[in-house]
Amino acid sequence: MTDHGAAPGGGRDGAGPGRVRVRFAPSPSGELHVGNVRTALYDWAFARSTGGTFVLRIEDTDRTRVLPEYIDSAQDTLRWLGLDWDEGPGAGGEFGPYLQSERLDIYAEWVDRFLSGGHAYHCYCSPEELAERREAARKAGGPSGYDGHCRDLTPGQVAAYQAEGRQPVVRFRMPPGSTTFTDLVRGEVTFDHAHVPDFTLTRADGTPLYTLAVAVDDVLMKITHVVRGEDLLSSTPRQIAVYRAMGVDEAQFPVFAHLPYVLGKDGQRLSKRNEVVSVNWYREQGFLPEAICNYLALLGWSPGENREEFTMAEMAAEFDLARVNRNAAQFDARKLEAINGDKIRALDPADFAARIIPFLAADGLVADPPTGAQAELIAASAPLIQPRIATLAEAPGMLGFLFVGEAEFTVDPDDAARALTVAAEPVLTAAEAALAGLEPWTCEAIEAALRAALVDGLGLKPRAAFSGALRVAVTGKRAGPPLFESIALLGRDRTLGRLARARVIAAGGGQPGGES
Repeated sequence: MTDHGAAPGGGRDGAGPGRVRVRFAPSPSGELHVGNVRTALYDWAFARSTGGTFVLRIEDTDRTRVLPEYIDSAQDTLRWLGLDWDEGPGAGGEFGPYLQSERLDIYAEWVDRFLSGGHAYHCYCSPEELAERREAARKAGGPSGYDGHCRDLTPGQVAAYQAEGRQPVVRFRMPPGSTTFTDLVRGEVTFDHAHVPDFTLTRADGTPLYTLAVAVDDVLMKITHVVRGEDLLSSTPRQIAVYRAMGVDEAQFPVFAHLPYVLGKDGQRLSKRNEVVSVNWYREQGFLPEAICNYLALLGWSPGENREEFTMAEMAAEFDLARVNRNAAQFDARKLEAINGDKIRALDPADFAARIIPFLAADGLVADPPTGAQAELIAASAPLIQPRIATLAEAPGMLGFLFVGEAEFTVDPDDAARALTVAAEPVLTAAEAALAGLEPWTCEAIEAALRAALVDGLGLKPRAAFSGALRVAVTGKRAGPPLFESIALLGRDRTLGRLARARVIAAGGGQPGGES
């Protein structure tokens, strides 16, 4: 087969500007997982870096597994990630429809052509017969694929099978020889057809299978590059055989690029067993779309110069399939979290404040949308935690003390047991007295008053004065946003009320219910 690594027009990755047509073709039987999205990201970046076209095609011919809600979810996830498509559902395009379930007549027409041209044949073997023959071949040490039983049936044999009421599948007649192609990631690859048995194009009910539909669609949609996971490498000689049967000139075959596996921390292929794989789970946990894309891009590609963080625009400008590593990459959730924290800190404060609102609302801390007063408090308090959190989902735990009513405010029992002891009573009493008549109620005035009362007055070290009982009394936890700013936002009345309740808890031995 001709080497298509440098297709007509020249340019990076065998493509001239504007020539590239690349597709992401999920078969969503659930939420998109990390591997799916890494593929979609590389497809998108390749199209953007070459001035090409990014096509979204939904492979939904298996209607028992690919449900409408999964298709909608896949599109929503891609939009959230910023992976916009130029052609596909909702975007249109001259090569639609882009749902395979709406292209069944097209596949049926090509099956008829393959049958009439001798490239395919009807196979009447039952599943039980196929299993028996595979088992016999395995025991004899032979190949376990289809043995060609129905390749050359006589009219009499066909009539006998039909008389039994058997419904045949359609098999492709794999020609002898081998297939060699140049993969943009893996280099030259050769498959001996002795190990590529005749494969099924349609089910017995006539619905198409993957190898038929994917090959026909790639040709008819003029896809120039197929960028996908390494797990589909072995299907490539089958697709190329279909291209040839369709009469496609070899110079027009798509160029393949098979991406390396993504492994879990145990070194095995990433799955639900060794890591959380659903991208929507990370979304729900407060990971930013730009952080997810940044990290997934690194699982096989790098912009060079040891850079690990970049924007989507930078990736779109710099992405190059020639720099995709053929070695498997290991998914590291801690690294993703670190990048997410960096991305959070880099957000414009107003943008950050807007992004934590859904998480505050989900915890019932603010209305959706927030009231005017709530919006003001969010804008004022968000900068306090922006440098301190790794995910947006941490925001409610950090800021909740500001938004709950006093009747709902609680103190963490473990923190109370450690900080609100009998020894904390003098600290709380002095703090309450220092703040009771303070004017003005500003962060600077609050800090000065508390330092005078606790550090100068009681002789406490600053850490002991401000990191223990006082913080737990006001925020309910030992860890949180800066103390003086928190007190300023909480207000005088609420602060004094919490200090008074904390003194009661301290008198009870550090247990929130001790006063009773």
